[in-house]
Amino acid sequence: MVSSLREYRARIKSVQATAKITRAMELIAASRIVKAQQRARSATPYARELTRAVSAVATFSNVDHPLTTEPESSTRAAVLVVTSDRGLAGAYSSGVLKEAGRLREKLSSEGKEVATYVSGRKGIAYYSFRRREVVKSWSGFSDSPTYKAAHEIGQTLIDTFLADNEEGGVDEVHIVFTRFVSMLVQRPDVIRMLPLEVVEGTEPPAEDEVLPLYEFEPSADEVLDALLPRYVQSRIYFCLLQAAASELAARQRAMKSATDNANDLIETYTRVANQARQAGITQEISEIVGGVNALADASAGSE
Repeated sequence: MVSSLREYRARIKSVQATAKITRAMELIAASRIVKAQQRARSATPYARELTRAVSAVATFSNVDHPLTTEPESSTRAAVLVVTSDRGLAGAYSSGVLKEAGRLREKLSSEGKEVATYVSGRKGIAYYSFRRREVVKSWSGFSDSPTYKAAHEIGQTLIDTFLADNEEGGVDEVHIVFTRFVSMLVQRPDVIRMLPLEVVEGTEPPAEDEVLPLYEFEPSADEVLDALLPRYVQSRIYFCLLQAAASELAARQRAMKSATDNANDLIETYTRVANQARQAGITQEISEIVGGVNALADASAGSE
């Protein structure tokens, strides 16, 4: 009984140490979520003005750009899968990978060859373990993405899109990431990145609104050459920021659940240890009482 009681106490100490770690990780994730949301909000004005500029060029010029031209027949597609670098985030990465698998099956059923690009060590390990080919991968910034990383990813995908199919080029580019809806809801999502679908302005102006006059220097073609790659990189950066906030929210929720489970386990072990201790005390008292009764019976028999 003493050994079992000692064993339960050791388990309680071990679970208490684990609960402290998970609680600390929960607080760290909670503090980083705020920063991730602030970064997403700070990047919104730039993305909005860039979208307006691209829409202006598309609306007030008759320029056809390679990044906005739909191919006559699509035979190859690139898929960028955004996962996390670290675990302990619940089903965050598995949800993205399942969505990527469904997209791959859909594209394959349409007769398209799929080229996979991965961001995040979890996705890299997933495809490596299953021996699936990955054209290129990036890692090390899943919970704190930078525009430099988005620029590198975007330029790689643009170069792939503009290349010929014989040289490894693709006809369309998709990105699979996790969209941050709220602290409790993060939803895997798929968007087609290329070719771009630029929506022209069709809403009538207000009565007191003065329509702007646009003049493109040096030319609309060169303006699009400069704007569209940045537009793609901006959208990729937005997806990375959304994924980072989603990862941190998922990690906070997973660590909170782990902490709660650890506390429940501590209560269970404490109750079992108390029962074992009380059983030991009861057994000792019974042995003492039994010994006293035996001595009393022996004394009475000798008399």
